[in-house]
Amino acid sequence: MPWRNKEASSPSSANPPLEALQSPSFRGNMADKLKDPSTLGFLEAAVKISHTSPDIPAEVQMSVKEHIMRHTRLQRQTTEPASSTRHTSFKRHLPRQMHVSSVDYGNELPPAAEQPTSIGRIKPELYKQKSVDGDDAKSEATKSCGKINFSLRYDYETETLIVRILKAFDLPAKDFCGSSDPYVKIYLLPDRKCKLQTRVHRKTLNPTFDENFHFPVPYEELADRKLHLSVFDFDRFSRHDMIGEVIMDNLFEASDLSRETSIWKDIQYATSESVDLGEIMFSLCYLPTAGRLTLTVIKCRNLKAMDITGYSDPYVKVSLLCDGRRLKKKKTTIKKNTLNPVYNEAIIFDIPPENMDQVSLLISVMDYDRVGHNEIIGVCRVGINAEGLGRDHWNEMLAYPRKPIAHWHSLVEVKKSFKEWQGRAASFDSESSCPSPKPPPTP
Repeated sequence: MPWRNKEASSPSSANPPLEALQSPSFRGNMADKLKDPSTLGFLEAAVKISHTSPDIPAEVQMSVKEHIMRHTRLQRQTTEPASSTRHTSFKRHLPRQMHVSSVDYGNELPPAAEQPTSIGRIKPELYKQKSVDGDDAKSEATKSCGKINFSLRYDYETETLIVRILKAFDLPAKDFCGSSDPYVKIYLLPDRKCKLQTRVHRKTLNPTFDENFHFPVPYEELADRKLHLSVFDFDRFSRHDMIGEVIMDNLFEASDLSRETSIWKDIQYATSESVDLGEIMFSLCYLPTAGRLTLTVIKCRNLKAMDITGYSDPYVKVSLLCDGRRLKKKKTTIKKNTLNPVYNEAIIFDIPPENMDQVSLLISVMDYDRVGHNEIIGVCRVGINAEGLGRDHWNEMLAYPRKPIAHWHSLVEVKKSFKEWQGRAASFDSESSCPSPKPPPTP
């Protein structure tokens, strides 16, 4: 019968005789099968039952074990990328949660997806310090306090800039009666000694001034001048209240000043007159292959006088910041008795390309004082999280690697969030231009 023939033939095909297992042809076929990775699961099972199955020869069992052990060693082998020794000190200062080690998950299985559980997981966003100023200060800084209308014209014969204050509109009320007594102060920065102002207009929020003011200045210097308008509320018995201010950085913004041009500007909220601290020019250049950032301090102009002599002893200090922490600091030499120093000094930081989005640079212009603490004249910041020109300068540097990008930056006062940093920075400075791990003692 057919089923009897099938049953009778199945034992011989499933269990070949011992002589067939020991033949050279059978051993050759087994060696070829061991090279096939698809038979790995079968071979592992064969090893597990080898202790109870005397039919499998010892040579075959040993070859199976050697192949499995060799394949396991290949899976477990991992290689760490060689990192530059110049970046070792930078990575050592990074927060612990920023260190990412390379993990090899093997050649067959992809890394398992993380489960959406938050138990035992560190969330760095919970530990970030919020700005002391907060959103309220930002809203006040951008708050508009009405508008002001003025015109500009340059007289080439007398080399005079003519500023005409026309009118103001929708000013805020500063008096209890719901009105104000406004007037305007006019400066042509950086010169604050020449201060002009309009007449006071009583009890109005929409004053009409229509007054002309003359500033003698050569035409070639207009590109370096700024127009500063401060709007005040007059008070007979107490200090005058500041309503707001307008700063026009580019006098050629509306026209070439050959004819009179009317300009409307929003009056920005301010509680005190902003002081012009000066400007600094520096270039940024990043080499991605070497992981090297070069900041070249070129020069400063119109710095604020910090000494009684009417001058300062300025130098520039650059701090490398990462999430609010200062990792490194370097500085230039000191230039004596000048408000327009020229440096042309390069400051180099070693930063890996993968950390460029986490760092920023704080540039501080300091006034050296032989007795007492050194004073901060002004600061500016560049980085991916900086504001305005500081962010644009950083992005331009990353967009054009290996190319120095230079810009002028206006110096600003130290913010409240930098007060603690300012206290630590004052104790660091000395006449040496090389950074030191600890501040030297003050003589």
